[in-house]
Amino acid sequence: MSRICDLTGKAALNGYNVSNSNVKTKRKFYPNLQTKRFFIPEENRWITLKVSTSAIKTINKNGITAVISKFIKKGYV
Repeated sequence: MSRICDLTGKAALNGYNVSNSNVKTKRKFYPNLQTKRFFIPEENRWITLKVSTSAIKTINKNGITAVISKFIKKGYV
């Protein structure tokens, strides 16, 4: 399974671990993804999404229907 947010498209970023002697080794910064079920009242069904925690906060604030339609308009979904 890929580590990409279903709504926002957030994915892993590349970077470096830097030791005390300034030796750099490659690493990845992964987004904080959670698998969560959301109820869509218009369709009277549950959907399961892998979303970032920032997307969960946006859904809690605006509602799942508004967030999905906004992300579809922007082209993320």
